[in-house]
Amino acid sequence: MRLTQKHRGTARPGQRPRIRALIAVAVVGFLTAGLLTAATLEASAAAVLLSQGKTATASSTENATFPASAAVDGNTGTRWSSTFSDPQWLQVDLGSAQSVCQVTLNWEAAYATGFQIQTSNDAATWTNIYSTTTGTGGTQTLNVSGTGRYLRINMTARATPYGDSLWEINVHATGPVGSPSPSPSTSPSGPPPGNGAPPDSWWGDTSTIPAAQNVLTVKVLNRTNGQYPDSQVFWSFNGQTASIAQQPFIDMPANSSGRMNFFLGAPNGQFFDFIEFTVGAAFIDVDTTRVDRFGIKLAMLVHAHDGSEQEIGENFATFQENRTVTFQRFQNFVPTEFKSLATDQAPFGIPSPGNDPVFQPGGQFANYFTSYAAANGDSSDSTAQIFGCGGTLAANPQLCAGLNRHVAGLTTAQQQDPTQYYKSAPANYYAQFWHQNSINALQYGFPYDDFAGQSSNIGVNNPQYMVVAVGW
Repeated sequence: MRLTQKHRGTARPGQRPRIRALIAVAVVGFLTAGLLTAATLEASAAAVLLSQGKTATASSTENATFPASAAVDGNTGTRWSSTFSDPQWLQVDLGSAQSVCQVTLNWEAAYATGFQIQTSNDAATWTNIYSTTTGTGGTQTLNVSGTGRYLRINMTARATPYGDSLWEINVHATGPVGSPSPSPSTSPSGPPPGNGAPPDSWWGDTSTIPAAQNVLTVKVLNRTNGQYPDSQVFWSFNGQTASIAQQPFIDMPANSSGRMNFFLGAPNGQFFDFIEFTVGAAFIDVDTTRVDRFGIKLAMLVHAHDGSEQEIGENFATFQENRTVTFQRFQNFVPTEFKSLATDQAPFGIPSPGNDPVFQPGGQFANYFTSYAAANGDSSDSTAQIFGCGGTLAANPQLCAGLNRHVAGLTTAQQQDPTQYYKSAPANYYAQFWHQNSINALQYGFPYDDFAGQSSNIGVNNPQYMVVAVGW
């Protein structure tokens, strides 16, 4: 395990195995229950789920147990609930202008009979794209047509004496306005699972992956949406460099600490990124990382001999959009202090805040964390050290994570609750963006992002193969 950059602990957090057979059973169950009809699947076949993990706000909350964020967290066991009055609204920031084609509302028993679905580009002027006075509650899948960065459910009449309450809202869009259509040969369409992972077909034909002579076989996959041919997608590992047209498979040996680099356009070119891993005789620990910078989009599927699978990296929606759209969404998403990150190394990458001059000593925002850190017991470390978990924080994972997530003053239990993160400034909004655009919202946005299990590190025993998708 490579400790110099991320200071990881000895545990391998991982996420629960994703088994395709179980997903198939779940889909059959949904169809049997009538929650997904053939018409619904057809209508959303080319749609992308964009609302999950995005910033949600509301006109009110019944109490702190039912925040607006619960309606977009992908968990149908948590919900948003308003105070007991009309009208109410729930708003989602999609990050950039989107062509919305479908909205699914999963109501709790306290639902709205009268509501409108509205879009806006500035969260001030709204356009109705759906309206009803006879809402039925339950799960409503509504095909709509509208464009905007913001989507709002404007609830005007309640069905019960209680507030309005939603377990989940799913907003599907055909893609960012003005972005090119993905190449059918490199980006199969289809609605992604609720965790942001791509459809199974996106990973290609895994049956052709040759058996490993060592620990596992690695396949590198071109998912640049036609931007680069296979002959211009390169990997580099253990002193060897090749395009995936020359060699798409790597027979991975056991190694104490490894890194595989990826380049677009040319070997050692300026569009690059990497994954890192430790491979034992019968296991792999592997992660994507945004600790230093974002370079190119990366995602991985690791398949074990028992059939279980885990996926990490940028989510399907992010892979589907053009690079310029991702940069623009980042700039739109973050507050003023972070906006220059989108341009300082463009178009080649987005540096993490601790690696950018504006947050370093003498920079414009060098004191960004100073007051908050001092109020929570850290008067020694600079803002750049806080972003990078350096100085005294190198030995204090909880405090470093707490400062980056703006939960340092909360209880230990609250510091391990992702719904509490990034609610107030100062915070590491660079890390928040990459979490919201990653599979299962897991990513390394700063070195101790593994505190409370929020990193993109996974551990797989008895691995058979790993597919690495390289995007634009």
